[in-house]
Amino acid sequence: MAPERSTGNRIGAEDIRRRKGGVPIVCLTAYTYPIARMLDPHVDLLLVGDSVAMVLHGHATTLGASLEMMIAHGQAVMRGSAKACVVVDMPAGSYEDSVAQAVASARLIIGETGCQAVKLEGGVDMAAQIAAIVAEGIPVMGHIGLQPQSVDKEGGYKIKGRSRENVAALFRDAEAVEKAGAFSVVIEGTVEAVASDLTRHIAIPTIGIGASGDCDGQILVVDDMIGMTVNRVPKFVKEYAKLRDTIADAAARYADEVRSRAFPGPDHVFSAASGKDQA
Repeated sequence: MAPERSTGNRIGAEDIRRRKGGVPIVCLTAYTYPIARMLDPHVDLLLVGDSVAMVLHGHATTLGASLEMMIAHGQAVMRGSAKACVVVDMPAGSYEDSVAQAVASARLIIGETGCQAVKLEGGVDMAAQIAAIVAEGIPVMGHIGLQPQSVDKEGGYKIKGRSRENVAALFRDAEAVEKAGAFSVVIEGTVEAVASDLTRHIAIPTIGIGASGDCDGQILVVDDMIGMTVNRVPKFVKEYAKLRDTIADAAARYADEVRSRAFPGPDHVFSAASGKDQA
């Protein structure tokens, strides 16, 4: 089967693939219905990232994500979006063991969510899985460079591309992902010049996060971008708002008004004479 093309107004994986070298591809993560609705008019691609395990569920790493978690959030994002290409992360433990496992997990995600594509981490080591999923007619986004699902094995979040050997490995990974049939690839946490060279080297779009402005697109975790991150903000993040301060201020004012009995006031309660039956 050929990779999925867009239907109606929805951007498809092939639409993203054709953006190579063109207007930069705008990507953000989304995990919920209301956020998806707000982001959808402004982005080309929404990633239901396994970062949801950290951002919404309080896990220390993305390893806390499960298939069930990804499917539930994928369904919410699909309900909340109409235009963006929606890609759902395959969580750790759902594809690495075998090609058969990878295909089964990808089928489940696509079948349960109706999303446009799945994403998995790995290069040369995951080329067989990518090829098999693509052969099933399911578009795949790759992910090379810093791979959060390997944080325990790597001993932390380590920037890639700082040694000759590692640069060579990155090029092999990029080539393997492209050859396996991925329609695009995320490059994360990689030295800028290396990410730039990788972008010129392969024919599929690269999506940077902590990589290079020369990538074919950019992605950020939405909570980082809007200033909701409660812990350390990564170096590569630009905060376009500081909602954590706005929310904390709103909660403080609400608490003060409840304790002083200023809320609820006359405008927020119902009287027998109001004639309104709905809240």
